[in-house]
Amino acid sequence: MLSRLADILVPAVGRLSVTADAGADLAPGSIIAANHTSLADPAVVCAALHRLGVQPVVMAAAGLWRIPLLGRALAREGHIPVYRNDRRAAHALDLAAAALEKGRLVLIYAEGGLPLRKDAAEAAPEAFRSGLSRLAERTGAPVVPVGQAGARRVTSGTTAKQLAGLVTAPLRRPGLHVHIGAPLTLTGGHAPSTAQAHTAVTAAWQTAAARLGEPAALAAW
Repeated sequence: MLSRLADILVPAVGRLSVTADAGADLAPGSIIAANHTSLADPAVVCAALHRLGVQPVVMAAAGLWRIPLLGRALAREGHIPVYRNDRRAAHALDLAAAALEKGRLVLIYAEGGLPLRKDAAEAAPEAFRSGLSRLAERTGAPVVPVGQAGARRVTSGTTAKQLAGLVTAPLRRPGLHVHIGAPLTLTGGHAPSTAQAHTAVTAAWQTAAARLGEPAALAAW
């Protein structure tokens, strides 16, 4: 339901386009790793994936489950709450591994949070945490790097600015682009595999940002 809803709502606030590398494959049991820049980008990524026939299990901040209607929908559809800096955090990897074993695709945001910047410009993905590499090592699942750009033009910055962005987005209709990279198998231990994933997601993000003509895409590295 959430993927279908995202595919309906996202075109109302922006102009979404999707591209993929040659060899990109969203096979059952894959981990989808995307860059995280805005509260809007999970909807943008889910809308793009829905157009490709994919409805992923999303690993998201546990606070979302406290929002009455949204929380019930997330729980009903099997999405995975992530409790940061809490002993329950490891349980999220257990749930993700179980979903992968059933052939579901799991969407993970390895940066572990949103950037603190107040501007709406694009910037390269921040450092990844180890959860992605640990999940890939545990399950042997391929990792599909996904880059999105434009979501910060919908909502970013302070609370007031985010609300203003959401209200005016249907009038502004900013460009939104999602690029899907070819899958990779993470190898070499947590630090090297985390770096490998970060490089691949950064490359996918650069492609997405370049599609929108974002200057930061040319200088990110």
